This record gives sequence, structure tokens and C-alpha cells, in this order.
Amino acid sequence: MEMETGINCAHCKQEVNGRYCPNCGDTVIVKRVDAHYVIHEIQHFLHFEKGIPYTIKELILRPGKSVREFVRVNRNRLVKPILFLIVTSLIYTWMTHLFHAEVVETPEMIRIRETALGAIFDWVQSHYGYANILMGLSIALWLKLFFGKYDYNFFEILILLCFLIGVGMLIFSVFFMAGALLHVDLSNVSVIFGIGYCVWGIGQFFDAKKAVNYLMALIAYLLGMIIFWIVAVAVGITIDLINHAV
Repeated sequence: MEMETGINCAHCKQEVNGRYCPNCGDTVIVKRVDAHYVIHEIQHFLHFEKGIPYTIKELILRPGKSVREFVRVNRNRLVKPILFLIVTSLIYTWMTHLFHAEVVETPEMIRIRETALGAIFDWVQSHYGYANILMGLSIALWLKLFFGKYDYNFFEILILLCFLIGVGMLIFSVFFMAGALLHVDLSNVSVIFGIGYCVWGIGQFFDAKKAVNYLMALIAYLLGMIIFWIVAVAVGITIDLINHAV
């Protein structure tokens, strides 16, 4: 196909007489989004070598080493961390809706739901992906404090948590589905397994050979969760007090 000439690059405004800009390398003519493009993107996302299945497999078998390689060596083999966390959180949300059991709300529960504090709780339950990112920020701060001697910055630690919490959401999903099918409450078991997995992954990430790292990881993780919920409750109560005062 004959290429158009005299086109200016949309990025750097350089005049281009071919498919690619000779100055910045950008593609001059971008193909339109069509069915082929959408199918290709879905296949790429689900591809076993670089997509969600491969990422889950690597994070289950060797979480610390896989994330360490992502941070320092190769960022193309695993799914992007924030995307991974949002997708796994959506899977958990979908699973809870699919196997949702009817809950009889007491008058006290109804009253709380009508407050700002109740609205915050509802938002967390409806937006686990974003809530997990916020919780990850809190946990990352404590991990940076506890593991400051290691050469990892705050954002690298946050990437670690996005991957680990994402797998944690899948663990919760499996236990939730199993509990619904067996008609038993496995929520406490899922929390133990979920937190245990995250602690294991954090310890591996920093130094798998040091037992104290797993203890520090557990303490930092629990402190991060507690601080997150303290802040959430404090914000809700503060808003309610302001509303009552107005």
C-alpha cells in the first residue's frame, strides 16, 4: 500500500514520509480499533506465557522471586500489578454476588448503613480493587519502615503488595465458593490462608532465608490493615459528626 507523504508526526510534529517518524519513532498511521484488535488484546491478556494464567502460576509457586524479577529484571512476563489487583478484586466481587446468601439486616445494621460510616463500608465492599490499593499504601509504609535496610523504594514495595493481595483475593474467592457450595462458613480460614500467603511472599521477596523477615512481614501487614480501617472509621465518624452539627 502506498504511504501518504507530507504527514506531521502527532507527537513531535516532525514531517514524515513513511510509516514511522524518523525523529521519535512513533507510528504515524494508527490502525483503527476493530474486532480483530479487541480479540488480539483479549488473547494477549489471557496468554499463558505472559498473561493472567502465567502470572497466577508464578505468584503461587514463587511469589517473592517472581516479583523481584519483575522489579529488577523483566517487566514483560507478568501482568501489570495494578491491573492484576483490580481484575482479581473484580473476580472476588463477582464470586460474592454469584454465591451471595441472603442476609437479614437488623434495625441496627440498617441505621449504620444510612450513615457516612456505613457508606464507607459499602464503598469498600463494592470497590475492592481501589480499596486494596489504598490498603496496600498503608501496608507498604510499614514494610518500608521494617525493611528499610533493603534497597527497595516505596513504589517497588507497593508493586509487590499489588501482586500478593491480588492472589489473596483469588484465595478468598476459592474459599468463598467452596463455603457456599458446602454450606459452611470458611471466611476465617480464608483470611488465615490469605494473610499467610502474603506474609510468605513478602518474606521471600526480601530474603527467604531469614526467619525474622516473615515475623516482621506479619507485623507490618497487620499494622497496615489496622491503620487502614482506623482511618476509614475515623473519616466516617468525622463526617457523621459534622453532619449532625450542621
